[in-house]
Amino acid sequence: MRLVRNLLALIGLLALVAIGAAILTFEPYVNKARGLDGSALGVYAEVAKTVLRTGDAMEALVYQRQVAPGRDAADVERSLEAGAAELGLDSLGVLAVQQEVRSRSTDEFPLLQVYLFCDPDLAVDLMRHNPATAAYLPCRVTLYQDSGGDLWVMAPNLDLMLHGSRPLPLSLQERAAGLQALLREMVDRAAGTQGAGGAETHNEPTSDEFST
Repeated sequence: MRLVRNLLALIGLLALVAIGAAILTFEPYVNKARGLDGSALGVYAEVAKTVLRTGDAMEALVYQRQVAPGRDAADVERSLEAGAAELGLDSLGVLAVQQEVRSRSTDEFPLLQVYLFCDPDLAVDLMRHNPATAAYLPCRVTLYQDSGGDLWVMAPNLDLMLHGSRPLPLSLQERAAGLQALLREMVDRAAGTQGAGGAETHNEPTSDEFST
């Protein structure tokens, strides 16, 4: 009986030590977490769910739609250019990645084009607030073809930039959120899925998207 009591006491002591160590380790981070945007924990939870569901962290960083049947790359390109003009974004050109790859190799490579757009005033204000946001600029919308021949359109998911850290100044956050909404609208329009609604905001492409 004494041995059992001693073992229980030892287990209790070890548990207290573990709890104390956890408090010492995480307490500074708990205090810092209080200074994050009010939506930060929800954003990180969604990122974690996406990573666990797909096994791919990049899936959490993009917003993408499969192009509707009957639409081709030319339809997507016309829609993107028209959408940018209508929504007030400057068009900075197109990177035809597949042409560059094909020029360097005899291997075939599927369609992969990156369309560059910008809201100059917002870009300047974001970089003044945090120069690291320059990594997201200019805004990119990508058209690519998966291994099954299906076309996809995607743009960066800016949720982490908007809500993943200390709150942005309200006016800047509203403008950046507006930009994210514009990019998603352009993706939906270009893919021919605008107004589809529902929870299907992140379509999952087939594996080996860029295999030939």
